[in-house]
Amino acid sequence: MSDSFQTAVVTGASRGFGRAIAAALVATGARVVGIARDEQQLRAVHDELGEGFTPVAADATDEALAQDAIREHRPGLLVLNAGVTPHMAPIHEQTWETFSRNWHADTRHVFTWTRAALREPLAPGSVVVAMSSGAVLGGSPLSGGYASAKAAIRYMRGYAAGESERAGLNIRFVTLLPQLTPLGGVGSVGVAGYAARQGVDRDTFVEGLRPILTPEQVAKAVVEIAGDPDSAAEYQINGAGLRPIS
Repeated sequence: MSDSFQTAVVTGASRGFGRAIAAALVATGARVVGIARDEQQLRAVHDELGEGFTPVAADATDEALAQDAIREHRPGLLVLNAGVTPHMAPIHEQTWETFSRNWHADTRHVFTWTRAALREPLAPGSVVVAMSSGAVLGGSPLSGGYASAKAAIRYMRGYAAGESERAGLNIRFVTLLPQLTPLGGVGSVGVAGYAARQGVDRDTFVEGLRPILTPEQVAKAVVEIAGDPDSAAEYQINGAGLRPIS
């Protein structure tokens, strides 16, 4: 990893993709500031990764948090991974509150940190990697507004990249779209819901997803993207590997 990325901020760092990404970055020698709501889980990550991991128990949608973290730590890399598990139900069994859950967490936190990255701004050469979802390409009829919330993250990447270019900031914005996987918290709930919808057991449904995407593959992809100044703007990732979209 280049000197520009000796400090990284990872949101949603207490479990799943975020925890794996934090571990992969620490392994490169980077100092990682990991943000999540669950203090106990963050302490467990710190115990595992050591002094290279700084836990911050907080709400990643907090605007003051984003501004303060960027000013204090001067990260060369932001990995915007935080989010909530969607409410799994068909649209007619949703309420607006359950349907919009991911807009208020996933999308809002990416907006908050993207805005802070441009306004502070991050140093030239910095990278912002935002986690979208493969669901934006095919929809997600059982997870309310999840797919649309993740699609908005794709649009924000493009808007932010344009503003970075207009202002000569040289901040790189990248979006990653992971395939559904049973090895993540959100994915595990999704697998159970869609297996039931299809009238098959969980194992049968999982067979249709092979090769299975792992958190470690996602983490490796983030490290590679962050270190490649010529990376694409968007990538899909599944168990077979990383594929640029644009």
